[in-house]
Amino acid sequence: MDDDLYLSAGNQTISGWTDVRVTRGIERCPSDFALGLTESFPGEVNEVVIQPGDECQIRIGTDLVITGYIDRYRPGFDPDGHAIRATGRGKCQDLVDCAAVWPNGQISGTSALDVASKLAAHYGITVTCDIAKLVAIPQFNIFIGETSYEIIERISRYSQLLVYEQPDGTLRLTQASTVQAAGGLAQGVNVQSAYIDYAADQRFSKYTVFTQSVLTFGDLGIGQNVIAVVEDVGVKRTREHYIVAEAVQGYADLATRRANWEMNRRIGRSAVVTVVTDSWRDAAGVLWTPNTLVPISLPRLKLENETWLIGEVTYMRSEQEGTTAELTIMRPQAYLPEPVALQPIFVDASAPAGAR
Repeated sequence: MDDDLYLSAGNQTISGWTDVRVTRGIERCPSDFALGLTESFPGEVNEVVIQPGDECQIRIGTDLVITGYIDRYRPGFDPDGHAIRATGRGKCQDLVDCAAVWPNGQISGTSALDVASKLAAHYGITVTCDIAKLVAIPQFNIFIGETSYEIIERISRYSQLLVYEQPDGTLRLTQASTVQAAGGLAQGVNVQSAYIDYAADQRFSKYTVFTQSVLTFGDLGIGQNVIAVVEDVGVKRTREHYIVAEAVQGYADLATRRANWEMNRRIGRSAVVTVVTDSWRDAAGVLWTPNTLVPISLPRLKLENETWLIGEVTYMRSEQEGTTAELTIMRPQAYLPEPVALQPIFVDASAPAGAR
């Protein structure tokens, strides 16, 4: 199988890169890359013509990985010859870098997909979503200076959606996937190295959510008002964590969901697996892909018969290490979006349909 990396830009397709890093993830937007090429023969690099701002595509073999733009291009030389380096990001960089443009600056009565599509269309980007029956977005105002991605990410969390970039440069709204990679990752089979970061410092025995202590339209405080408490039985000593809910009063359902999300996310992130595998592809020849479940068997790390979610993939190649892929993997609950209220003041208007 052809696993060379091809950069198409400036009416050229360039391969033979000696230094490769391409990263995609479900908590990273946009995807990005850094490529280096040192000439094998005098004058070889001189034939490469790339300009910052050029549209580009990154392919591994025939598989599209990134569609975007060259951000920076650096040619250079030393006594041993010439070299070039190119870095860039996917098309969704314009959503991250640029201001949100929306007529009248007010959004109401729509869905996360509709809002994201309209914001992204201004920059020539398409948005897709595979989740049906999205909750209605209550009315809220865009602040001048906010980027499109800041708004999209906020409404996506409200709608319980992940948001990240696809290989074709489109933006994807989705949830944790049930698709599973073939073959998995197994010690002694396709894993070169692996480690697990276990953490206890970010977990707490009890999570208590309070309402804000001051009425928005009054002069009197309402005092401490506990509206949700959840406990993590996996934490053996007393460690309490207080959270002030976005809503002023009421909205107990959001507070309970927020408390459970805080606990489950921290549990999920208390064990982070990093694996370096000897191929960019799984057993079926499919590129390792973010938001894909993968069976894990690492007896030396006391981790066996687990199926966790790939959060980030970095495809790498160097003269020293050869071709490898670094995968960041956590329990699926680590990637649950945070429940939020878009309009903390207007409690009833913030509640998702069916959540009251």
